[in-house]
Amino acid sequence: MTIPFMAEAAAIADRLVAIRRDLHMHPELGFQEYRTAGIVADALNALGYEVTTGVGQTGVVGLMAGAQPGERTVLLRFDMDALPIDEANEVPYRSQTRGVMHACGHDAHVAVGIGVATLLAQHRDRWGGTIKLMFQPAEEGLGGARAMIADGLLQHPAVDVALALHVSSGHPVGTAVVRSGALLAASDRIEIVIHGHGGHGARPHETVDAVVVAAQVVVALQSIVARNLDPEEIGVVTIGSIQAGMAGNVIAEQAVLRGTIRSFSEPTRDLLHRRVREVAEHVAAAFGARADVQTPRGVHATVSAPGPTAVVYRSAAALFGADQVDTTYRTTGGEDFSEVLAAVPGNFFFLGARNDARGLNAPHHNPRFDIDEACLPQGVAILCDAAVACLAGADRLPG
Repeated sequence: MTIPFMAEAAAIADRLVAIRRDLHMHPELGFQEYRTAGIVADALNALGYEVTTGVGQTGVVGLMAGAQPGERTVLLRFDMDALPIDEANEVPYRSQTRGVMHACGHDAHVAVGIGVATLLAQHRDRWGGTIKLMFQPAEEGLGGARAMIADGLLQHPAVDVALALHVSSGHPVGTAVVRSGALLAASDRIEIVIHGHGGHGARPHETVDAVVVAAQVVVALQSIVARNLDPEEIGVVTIGSIQAGMAGNVIAEQAVLRGTIRSFSEPTRDLLHRRVREVAEHVAAAFGARADVQTPRGVHATVSAPGPTAVVYRSAAALFGADQVDTTYRTTGGEDFSEVLAAVPGNFFFLGARNDARGLNAPHHNPRFDIDEACLPQGVAILCDAAVACLAGADRLPG
């Protein structure tokens, strides 16, 4: 099967691979993507886009108007940052920056973005309205999308529809996940400080042991999802770090617990936040200690709107076949494109990039993460096809 743009995307596949591998060799952490942003800006300028740099610190925005009549604006997001991971892959394009690696596929996203920019510029005669390209810094937990929005990303012109993809090593190349509603979860932090009363390890009766209290809090927190949450809802409460004490014969006066809360809906999110606070505070009080609880909110759930999702589904199904497009999968991972989708209707989808036969199946954020680069032109074709359709109003559902 094929869709408009696929043949041309395939024709530039070698260039997409070269861009991706160059970026992979020179990864940059969030808000430090100066080299990457420069490559993007140069490419967009050469294609005739109106380019703005420094949006949200290191982000790049490209604007282009089509040659056909049209009033709509479609935004396409491509994140640029890498992770603080030392790469373990022995490949010619291995990271040359010690301790920094594109272990989530954002190098592929930038390559796809430049490919999309190229084909849409070459075919301005096919579409009307405005394409707005969002090359985003700092997706990995640092708030890059929020920073770009604060700098006016969604205005001048105002955005009607927003689209984005993420390569997935959990799904085979030649497949996609396109789901209406929440695809990724809201991601919030937990920090609980237990204040006890320290003392000698041989005289526990004279103390309030912060370690014992922390242990009881961790166990009690696991009852929230099991006993407070509707079984038909999904939520996660995880404590991933406990820090307390310095010596085996000293009872710790303080313990610090850090973790995460994940949820797909705001009512569930509110419930989990409330119960984490109540459980921690009351368990601590029962042992004579005090718990200071902070649960700062992070990214929202990544929620795709029905209309744009239907457009992306049609593009992906036309390319891969309907049986290769999953509409039910979702994950409690988080994604800050949710900040855009909270303000603008759109779609975020996963593009399969796994190849078991070639050993390209390590999970994201793993030092051996890599992708099957055959996905790059596929991503270009799907996004170009969906963007042009949305510019024409195909995302407007009847009624």
